[in-house]
Amino acid sequence: MATLGFENLEVYRLSETLADGIWKLVLKWERLAQDTVGKQMIRSGDSIGANIAEGTGRGSGDNRRFVRMARASLYETHHWLRRAYRRELLKPEHTKHLKPLLDELRPRLNAYLKSIGPRRSTNGKHRDADDK
Repeated sequence: MATLGFENLEVYRLSETLADGIWKLVLKWERLAQDTVGKQMIRSGDSIGANIAEGTGRGSGDNRRFVRMARASLYETHHWLRRAYRRELLKPEHTKHLKPLLDELRPRLNAYLKSIGPRRSTNGKHRDADDK
């Protein structure tokens, strides 16, 4: 399979690592945990990279929107990981692997968003207040 542009982005590769780590953990859970927290966590984790990939195939305005959706999926993934930890589905050794990925992805997504270029308002001025 040919390599596309998004596959070369470090932020995309980082999102893949997070999603694959989540997948491997959830496969070991009992059915109830997989069907509730697990499926949600997998979907939101996979959505981070999917939105980065889809956004690169669009113009800069749409790309920015998709990167913001990737960031929202990151926050959702963080939520589901917290739920899994509080329900004792994740052990401290699992969080040692996943937490650094979460901590690195947020600033990388923000940096990628800024690298795409500032958003313009209807009056032509730059608007980046929501890109923090």
